[in-house]
Amino acid sequence: MKATPRTHAPQPVAIDVRLDSWLREFGPRGKERVEADSVEHLLDQLEERYPRLRFKLRDETGQLRRYVRVFVDAEDVSGTTGVATPLTGARTVEILHSIAGG
Repeated sequence: MKATPRTHAPQPVAIDVRLDSWLREFGPRGKERVEADSVEHLLDQLEERYPRLRFKLRDETGQLRRYVRVFVDAEDVSGTTGVATPLTGARTVEILHSIAGG
């Protein structure tokens, strides 16, 4: 009998999350500790803890809103891997809401 290979799901890691001053009105006022394995999982947890954040960060399809920037260990992942970004080995996530205008 042949052994089936095990697939390992990413393990959640403890991440320090910070929101910019505009988003703090709807979420944590300071640093928040969240265990998550991806940006999507992290946002799910934040929205569960702080329901007023729902639809401030993501649109109806679950993708990041156009003016939301997510930095994982100071790297902007908003325009690349977005919510699918794994958090393995990450320590901090910062979420910023850009202001448009001219």
